[in-house]
Amino acid sequence: MQTIHVAEASPETAVLADGAQLAAVGPYATLAADHPRARVRRWPGILTPGLLNPYGPELLEQAYHPDPREADRLGTEPVFGERAQALLAANASARGASARRGVQRMLAHGTVAVAGELRSRAALDAVRAGLALAGRPAGLPGPASFSPVPLVLLPGLAPGKPARFAVFDVPDRAALVRDGASTCVATVVGGRLVYRGR
Repeated sequence: MQTIHVAEASPETAVLADGAQLAAVGPYATLAADHPRARVRRWPGILTPGLLNPYGPELLEQAYHPDPREADRLGTEPVFGERAQALLAANASARGASARRGVQRMLAHGTVAVAGELRSRAALDAVRAGLALAGRPAGLPGPASFSPVPLVLLPGLAPGKPARFAVFDVPDRAALVRDGASTCVATVVGGRLVYRGR
């Protein structure tokens, strides 16, 4: 089924997703007129190509992402360092589950691609389920984060490219840079809505 995605603050950059591909990109009014049977998803904020997170190994192989049932003991934020390594070494299923939760957190921050050399099968399997792999920038800006500074937006959206993008509840890109990736309200990968906030 064809779906038009449009964000309130960027109606000139609407997309028509047809399965896993973008069939058209352009102003909402034009897409709606040309594809009257398409389902329409309206979002607050701006529609973007999504973010590249350059910290794949740090966030998916070196951090432990607690299960919600572990929150009373470990908290809800990722665990790093020796404690993380001990938790990840517990068993293979712990590594896989942690990596999948890490990918979910990335998707919730508008990440559609991850960079860095992933070596563990658990991390590679988790990433293949939803994120694209990309080259790592030459210099990393700071500590590993789901909302790295500076944010790295992927190249523009175009027909024929994968239906992969994110929507942030901000009025413009300057506000996205200022407020960060936690403003994500929707992430689409392969034409599927893989994260929906609020």
